[in-house]
Amino acid sequence: MVKVSIVVPVYNVEKYLAQCLNSLCKQTMKEIEIICVDDGSKDSSPNIIKKFQQKDRRVRCVSKQNSGYGNTMNMGMDAAEGEYIAIAESDDYIEPNTCEVLYGVAKQFDLDLVKSDYYEFYGDSGKSKYIQTCSEPSFYNKLIGYEKDDVVFEFRMNTWTGLYRTEFLRKNNIRHNETPGASYQDNGFWFQTVSLASRMMFIDKAFYHYRQDNPNSSINSKGKIYCMSDEYDFIHDFMVAHPDIYKAYFIPYFKRRFFNCMTTYKRVKNENKLLFLERFSSDLKRLLNTPGFSLRMLNDAWMESIVERVIDNYTLFYYEDLMYSYQQKKDQAEQKLQALRESAELKKGLRIKNFLVGKK
Repeated sequence: MVKVSIVVPVYNVEKYLAQCLNSLCKQTMKEIEIICVDDGSKDSSPNIIKKFQQKDRRVRCVSKQNSGYGNTMNMGMDAAEGEYIAIAESDDYIEPNTCEVLYGVAKQFDLDLVKSDYYEFYGDSGKSKYIQTCSEPSFYNKLIGYEKDDVVFEFRMNTWTGLYRTEFLRKNNIRHNETPGASYQDNGFWFQTVSLASRMMFIDKAFYHYRQDNPNSSINSKGKIYCMSDEYDFIHDFMVAHPDIYKAYFIPYFKRRFFNCMTTYKRVKNENKLLFLERFSSDLKRLLNTPGFSLRMLNDAWMESIVERVIDNYTLFYYEDLMYSYQQKKDQAEQKLQALRESAELKKGLRIKNFLVGKK
């Protein structure tokens, strides 16, 4: 019996794939399958998968034309035969006891999903940092039922640090958004699983190593700037189809959408910021028309202020933010310049003192 199916989305990751698959094949739990879904890679990734298949019969490969992350993940989950499903991004790797520990916790508490902490790492430097998934430590190692505290939706939004009961995913038709070429499609999967799970747990141990130095980015093209907004429209459609979820978690949904879109705004290129804000403003206006909702319900004066400014005049918001960022950089540059001057004067004074002492 396959206990855990590990789904690995693969697209042009020849530099990192072997490290990922090696860590999966070395799991202390032997009752696993490793499903590599090749999304039309143009590099040597398919050949790397074939080499691992020759060494380990548990490695499977699903090959298809390029269609994006969402479709890739859905095909992998559809192919899964395990009791639980795990996700491993192909440029990351996991500890040898990952499946054994997480599966043990999932079975002990009969969980729909179990999630853990993780490490952020830079492959070239070897630097690694422990990251806590829960912003509120009291929620660790605690059985969380269907009715959840809103703080759960403030936890780190990742899909690859845990296990998901296969029956739970299929019974609730939990899928990734399949918008072609889009990004951030793990957001919708995360929201569905967390809001629908009747038994879940976060544990205060880390097994997953999340790479930070992959140069491929989904944020640097004009065609990608609306992906976060599209993903949260997908989540909104999901909530509309589940009125109880909509009523219970609209506020945490709104907050999560706001913070993730603001993060996207900060990251997009300057020439695309106004385009992004135009869409963001329109989306916020639409959400404010939600029956029974008002900004005061957010209990966050700063968020309320930003929302009102973006809705009122997003162009003015952009230029005010631009000037604020410029002033910040100017102040930081002046502080650094002053520190360098003081350091230079100190060194100059020491050289003169040493010269005089030596002369005597």
